[in-house]
Amino acid sequence: MAVRVNKDNFDENVLGIGLHLVDFYSDSCVPCKMMSPILADIEEEFGEKLSVAKVNSAYDAELVEKYEVQSAPTLIFIKDGEEIGRFRGAQKKADLVKFINENI
Repeated sequence: MAVRVNKDNFDENVLGIGLHLVDFYSDSCVPCKMMSPILADIEEEFGEKLSVAKVNSAYDAELVEKYEVQSAPTLIFIKDGEEIGRFRGAQKKADLVKFINENI
């Protein structure tokens, strides 16, 4: 299950070794709700190879500003502490899986 993170535990949960997918979402965002089952499938499919974290944009303005998130959903891939990719808006699972496979 995706870990909900905020400014207090973001570094600990996301900036370590490995590949991390951070979902900047909003509770009122319809595309965000559409992405939720896709992200759950991806998390299950990749298991230990990928961690998924969720940041609620409405409550974590500091992280939104730091990562220059302009819209929800924004999916940011972080590998070994560095951003390696970003997707804005609802995405197809196949596109995300392709990106993950290229970066694991």
